[in-house]
Amino acid sequence: MNVGVVGNPRYSDLAAVLRLLAREAPSRGLRLYTEPSLLTLWDVPLPLFDEAQLSALLTFGGDGTLLRGARLLHGQEVPILGVNLGRVGFLTTATRDSLTDALGALASGRYLLERRMALAATVIGEGGVQRSSHQALNDVAVHKAGVARVIRVRVLVDEEDLGPYSADGIIVSSPTGSTAYSLSAGGPIVAPGVEAMTITPVCPHTLAVRPVVVPGTQTICIDPIHPWADDLFVSHDGQVGATLAPGDRVFVRRSPSSVCLVRLGTEGYFSRMRQKLKWGDLDDREVVR
Repeated sequence: MNVGVVGNPRYSDLAAVLRLLAREAPSRGLRLYTEPSLLTLWDVPLPLFDEAQLSALLTFGGDGTLLRGARLLHGQEVPILGVNLGRVGFLTTATRDSLTDALGALASGRYLLERRMALAATVIGEGGVQRSSHQALNDVAVHKAGVARVIRVRVLVDEEDLGPYSADGIIVSSPTGSTAYSLSAGGPIVAPGVEAMTITPVCPHTLAVRPVVVPGTQTICIDPIHPWADDLFVSHDGQVGATLAPGDRVFVRRSPSSVCLVRLGTEGYFSRMRQKLKWGDLDDREVVR
């Protein structure tokens, strides 16, 4: 079983975790392949995972590391097992302490697989020329590239004009991304099984603009309005992005491929939400009888 490994070197104990992984993997029939940035952290040389057909991907870090790992798969629907080395780790399913058991479950197929809807974002320039195309698991955002200033864009859904937005930015999120940037900007939580996208303005400059949820079968177009179209930036999962040129439009639709997350145990989505996000946590409040 070919298993790719992605990790965040900023975690001080990552090298020790990788040494543990290298010891435990062979007895379970796991052949490890690494991303280039981790080459110096292994005790033994490992091949790069872009040279192999992967059966699974292990990510070591937090949610950001898992998002980066999903992007490195370039649309391949490979099961991703996230090992949390940080604090929240809402998308991850294992910890350093449970790594040995998690490897056993992965090798024997004793896990659940969640197929998460991803987004495909395409930038179309003047003349209909495609300038870029990226997949995002969480969200696609359009905002100012430099100093924080208001942007003005027109949003269309399946070519129907939703109206102009005056805000600090616009976020289009998947159900997975509804608990990330969109949530912090006032967007709703959308359960993973709902095939939908959420359009959330960041600090809208009018009370008449609020988050909108649309079917996942539709296409969202973000069209900057002149003369507020300068110095705009489009970002994908808050990790990669590009400056928009005058005349560029951003089209966001459901990606043709899903991101497959490994789940261990029987804990459901809302249980994780209560635990990780402290949802409905009233423990610090005095009970009045």
